[in-house]
Amino acid sequence: MVLRYACQDDCAAIAEIYNHAVLHTAAIWNDKTVDVDNRIAWFEARKLAGYPVLVSEENGVVTGYASFGDWRAFDGFRHTVEHSVYVHPDHQGKGLGGELLRQLIAEARRIGKHVMVAGIESQNQASLHLHSKLGFITTAQMPQVGTKFGRWLDLTFMQLQLDQRSDPDGAA
Repeated sequence: MVLRYACQDDCAAIAEIYNHAVLHTAAIWNDKTVDVDNRIAWFEARKLAGYPVLVSEENGVVTGYASFGDWRAFDGFRHTVEHSVYVHPDHQGKGLGGELLRQLIAEARRIGKHVMVAGIESQNQASLHLHSKLGFITTAQMPQVGTKFGRWLDLTFMQLQLDQRSDPDGAA
C-alpha cells in the first residue's frame, strides 16, 4: 500500500468511493451522488486553500482518500480543520483508514493547524474507535440533528489538539 498526494486523475476513483458512502452508509449525510466534475471542483478548491487530498493506492488502484477543510468559514476558526477519511468497501478492515488519518494529522500539524475536528455519525463504532485510539476526545453529542434512510441520525463531535501553543498567532 502506498499513501500519496492525490492528483486530478484520482477524482473518478474518489467519486466512486464517495458515492458508495452516500448510497450505502450514514457516514455522508447527503442523499445525492456526485459526478467526476464535482470531485474535480472539490479537489481544486482544496488545493487552492492549501489543503491536502491524500489517497491510498494498491497495485495502481485508489483504495481510499482523506482530506480536511475549514471547520467554519469565519476568521476566528482559521486554526481548526474538519477532516474526512473514506476507504473503498473492498479494502475496509485493513487499517487503511488509520494510516490515512495519521498522515492527515501530520499534514495538519505541518501547515500549523491547532485543532482537528471529526463529525461522526454516532452509530459508526469503527470510526469512533479509530479516532479515540488516535487521541481524539469526544466533545459533543448532538441527538437527531440529521436524517438519512428514514431515521434520525445523531452526531458525535471529536477533536484532537495538534499542538501546545498558547498564543494563536505565535510559537508553541
